[in-house]
Amino acid sequence: MVDEEGFREFLRVRLPRLSRAAYLLAGGHAQAEDLLQGALIKAALAWPKISKADDPEAYVRKILYHEHVRTWRRRRWREHSIADVPERVQHHDETNQTVLRLVLRDALSKLTPKQRAVIVLRYFEDLSESDTAQALGIAVGTVKSQTSHALGRLRKLAPELAERVEESMGVAS
Repeated sequence: MVDEEGFREFLRVRLPRLSRAAYLLAGGHAQAEDLLQGALIKAALAWPKISKADDPEAYVRKILYHEHVRTWRRRRWREHSIADVPERVQHHDETNQTVLRLVLRDALSKLTPKQRAVIVLRYFEDLSESDTAQALGIAVGTVKSQTSHALGRLRKLAPELAERVEESMGVAS
């Protein structure tokens, strides 16, 4: 690698966001570390080209997304039974936010890898359907159907999340 210091600086600034994206995609810390490590190895090898891009972070994220797609294509995934959903929390305090994050994390872990990737890119990374399709190398129709299936599954797995979204949008229940 020619510009090792440039790559180190990029990682110093961007690693937290890349780690978060990897965690959301992979659904667990160990899997996220493996995913991110594989993507960063590829990024390091291509750093001379990446560093000249208009948005190096977008380039590295695309590597991350493609690595994730490779993992779901290599493995056979099984559905897992749903654990008991925690009781609904009515208080809007820090504890409530923590519970909601844990419920979201648990619900995301029960989605298929493809569904989780689509949800992360569409709603956490705020990509359009076409950008999501391009990032994952799938058709826009697949993004739409996977999003629909994933959101339906999330509503069943964690109804308190749907209520929270309705509250934040001012929709009466």
